[in-house]
Amino acid sequence: MQAVAIDHTQVQQQEHSHEHHDTSGNTLFGFWLYLMTDCLLFASVFATYAVLYMNTAGGPSGKDLFDLNFVLVETGVLLVSSITYGFAMLAGHHHKRGLTLLWLLVTFTLGATFIGMEVYEFQHLIAEGAGPSRSAFLSAFFTLVGMHGLHVTAGLVWMAILMIELIAKGTTPRTLTRLSCLSMFWHFLDVVWICVFTVVYLLGAMA
Repeated sequence: MQAVAIDHTQVQQQEHSHEHHDTSGNTLFGFWLYLMTDCLLFASVFATYAVLYMNTAGGPSGKDLFDLNFVLVETGVLLVSSITYGFAMLAGHHHKRGLTLLWLLVTFTLGATFIGMEVYEFQHLIAEGAGPSRSAFLSAFFTLVGMHGLHVTAGLVWMAILMIELIAKGTTPRTLTRLSCLSMFWHFLDVVWICVFTVVYLLGAMA
């Protein structure tokens, strides 16, 4: 009877593990679908910028405003944060809670630095009279870059919540699934920023 009870318990544990695996897979797939809708949102804003970027209304253009050296540093900060998040995921899958938290904290710091640099850039442009109301070009610029910044800010809030969850519960399967979703989101924002850097800053400074 004891052997039968042990076998029954093992079967229940296997079923529970299999059920969680299926749920995790569905969650990641659902989040991937969300990212596709977000991709469409960014694509529409990129298209709007492409139509309006020449409409400067006699005001400054991207060549007059953009500091490529500053933006290159900003880009490097965000790209490095993607690497450090990858280290956090590796540590999480090895159930090293302390190391996972450390890399998440590094990633959070880099992401916050990126947002700080973006806010500084916006304040600098507005102080020079190049605010979003100056021209259609600047309205499109602030909308596109600002929307990306809001996404990064949302990712930082999400990351902070996950760090609190890691401290409280450790590297549970549910927490690792949430970390994986945030990983997809964070890498997606990196790809979007590369497009922003190329289309808005690089081509704008060379135009």
